[in-house]
Amino acid sequence: MRISRAIVLFAAVIATLSACSSGDEKSDNAAKPTSQAPAPSAAPSSSAAPAGGAGSKEPCALLSAEAVAKAISIQGVTSAPGPVQDNAANGGKVKSCVYSVGGKEVGALAVTRFEGNKIKPAEMIAALKKAKANAKDVAGVGDGAIYYTDQNKTATLAAAELVDNVPALVNYTGPTKMTQEMMAPLVKAAVDAN
Repeated sequence: MRISRAIVLFAAVIATLSACSSGDEKSDNAAKPTSQAPAPSAAPSSSAAPAGGAGSKEPCALLSAEAVAKAISIQGVTSAPGPVQDNAANGGKVKSCVYSVGGKEVGALAVTRFEGNKIKPAEMIAALKKAKANAKDVAGVGDGAIYYTDQNKTATLAAAELVDNVPALVNYTGPTKMTQEMMAPLVKAAVDAN
């Protein structure tokens, strides 16, 4: 369940992105998501809901359970839609996919679209770097990407990009034993599919 909490915390960090780009000073906890749907139980599924249009695909459609299984060298990984969180203050709309093995979460992919917010990918990455002191740049993923670990014993690789002129942030969060090298191909696959 730490990974689901990490998604919620990541959403709080994302909520500060528009504040950072406009010069306002807000802490990570200042802007909480305004709505949250509970995550369904991890039903066995390796594919996801159908894709809407370019840039609006469901997270489970962007990254297969098989790709996660390969990255972590564990068979039997399943995927299920995770929490949905929207933030009216910055236009962030977060959808996620939770990956599990035997009912235990092994990671989550979250995609945040900032419709109506013209924040640039470089500004998103700069805001995340400011919020996460141990963040390291990751080359070759999206228009900019970082990897960091946090006190909740999770690791995150986040990439920023523009999808049909809409700023988007794609991140994978898993246990700290997931290295940057393990996560980069997962996030790159999701970014490329977005």
